[in-house]
Amino acid sequence: MPALKKPTIYDVAKHAGVSITTVSRMLNAPDKVNSITREKVLAVIDELGFVPKAEARARAMQHTGRIGVISPFFTAPSFIQRLRGIAETLSSENYELVIYTVDSNDHLQGYLSSLPFTGNLDGLIILSLPVDDTQVRRLIDHGLPAVLVEYPHPKLNCVEIDDVEGGYMAATYLLGKGHRRIAFLGDTDLPEYSIHPVSLRLSGFRRALKEARIKLPDTFVRLAPYSQEQTRQVAKELLNLPDPPTAIFAATDFQALGVLKAARQLNIKVPEQLAVIGFDDLDMAEYADLTTISQHLDESGRLAVEILLAQIAAPTRTPRHVKLSLTLIERQTA
Repeated sequence: MPALKKPTIYDVAKHAGVSITTVSRMLNAPDKVNSITREKVLAVIDELGFVPKAEARARAMQHTGRIGVISPFFTAPSFIQRLRGIAETLSSENYELVIYTVDSNDHLQGYLSSLPFTGNLDGLIILSLPVDDTQVRRLIDHGLPAVLVEYPHPKLNCVEIDDVEGGYMAATYLLGKGHRRIAFLGDTDLPEYSIHPVSLRLSGFRRALKEARIKLPDTFVRLAPYSQEQTRQVAKELLNLPDPPTAIFAATDFQALGVLKAARQLNIKVPEQLAVIGFDDLDMAEYADLTTISQHLDESGRLAVEILLAQIAAPTRTPRHVKLSLTLIERQTA
């Protein structure tokens, strides 16, 4: 009995009702193809079990020497520190780091659709971005090992933290210091295609106050764009209330620095008159002597690489799910 003929790019184009050029563009530059056409082509690829020549060649070679990282196009220091952990760990390995930044949901879907087919990568790390079941299946079916950071999925390796627990820890610490008028300040402008941990941190924060039977007035929950200047303005509004908070939990260190600046400008002594606690433990937090919840950003990047390399070496191993512990770093602001 003759072997079944492997589907070609011509078969994909015919079944999808598009040109060969469109199929090629979808595989190599998916952001140049509209989402409807891309999904139509992907459905046919999945149905036919099409494997591009580049991927077949890469599979035969078993090694491309490249590790990809998909990251939001967002210059938050937390992303930079996590990428630093990835880059430093890969520097001693025989791999090139390729970073794919996304600035829209369509851009993200394009990468998640095309990268499993290209055969250009040995492994993929996805930072703080959602991946659905179909995309997970495609990664697995095409043999591209992957690690998700901050967005767990049961069928893939993942490294995460408990953001709810982080908010709970911050509130519990401030309550233990005797504070009863405690405010929350978070950011609003992470892109819609990225996950948003601030709401989880607020949830844990609320839970701790509720357990302590401490009321959290609506005026004590504020959101501001992710900039120190706009955070400073919102913090000033909080501190100028008739009955202002004696403590503020900022959901990121970057915003906590804006709160500290507002306090200085209003001649409010920290921590005597106002306690401030952040989240992340960025490099700048130590310089500012900021009390914060550390989520070990560099460590999460390092661990993601180690897990990925182990998966590349043993493709059939069971996915690892690692939840990094959080640590409260007590300094001079709370």
